[in-house]
Amino acid sequence: MTERTIEGTPSVLPTMLKAALPALPGLNLVPGIRKVGGDLPHLRLTRPAVAIDGDHVAAYADVCGFAPSETLPLTYPHMLAFPLHMGIMTDRSFPYPAIGTVHLRNAITQHRRIAPTEVLDVTATATNLRAHAKGKVFDLVTTITSGGETVWESTSTYLRVGNGDKDAASEGVPFEVVPSNGVEWRLPGNLGRRYAAVSGDHNPIHLYPLTAKAFGFPRQIAHGMWSKARCVAAVANRLPDAVTVEVEFKKPILLPGTVAFGSRLVDDGPHRGIDFSLTNPKSGAPHLVGRTR
Repeated sequence: MTERTIEGTPSVLPTMLKAALPALPGLNLVPGIRKVGGDLPHLRLTRPAVAIDGDHVAAYADVCGFAPSETLPLTYPHMLAFPLHMGIMTDRSFPYPAIGTVHLRNAITQHRRIAPTEVLDVTATATNLRAHAKGKVFDLVTTITSGGETVWESTSTYLRVGNGDKDAASEGVPFEVVPSNGVEWRLPGNLGRRYAAVSGDHNPIHLYPLTAKAFGFPRQIAHGMWSKARCVAAVANRLPDAVTVEVEFKKPILLPGTVAFGSRLVDDGPHRGIDFSLTNPKSGAPHLVGRTR
């Protein structure tokens, strides 16, 4: 395993440019830029001693709908890990382009609430490349520690479309779609740009109609991790200190647009928690399905 330490706050925009190069016609044939598939690199990136920026937390909470709190929003540590994720996927050793890779699922385990005064160590690695009916999937695994104590973990599962295996086993227990409780959120056209400003995720599919159309979308789409954060914010006051929140991303959310939120309590012995969904308010088709346990 190659260990690499990233000091300070990485500059995300140059990394996003590197991410876009393999997706550009012509440049995707240049040695050093071209991505041809293959095994995942044995690479682990770490950001040590990360101090929390209170203004950044407040900006993130505002975009995602979290109420003011004395602890970090449950999904906020993903902001600290994102530069490492991009660092891995834009590394020369990584076999697939970052742009065009589809975020299928995300699971976060918060072992306890995190105070914004804590200094955190953030580590990420790519692992578990496997067959999928539509191509290949892999996991980006993040671990965050405070004073040597693991306080937060996540697994983001990504799909690279192409050369699928129709016999590949399905993964996990399917999530149930929860009908709307009558709650609808109207999402503005600039939501992707606002979330990009706090997250560093300037993927062109989220920014403008023109840049999204270049990648096959009719107009810009919301970030998957924004949709997860917005759902978590809606149920945050009902979550315990230690909790796992899992979601699957379904149909993209076109911006501007309207989504319907639904949630229900689950009390099935040890499986207590909340099931939730974001759906199309007209058709009921799911954009996101998830659960807390």
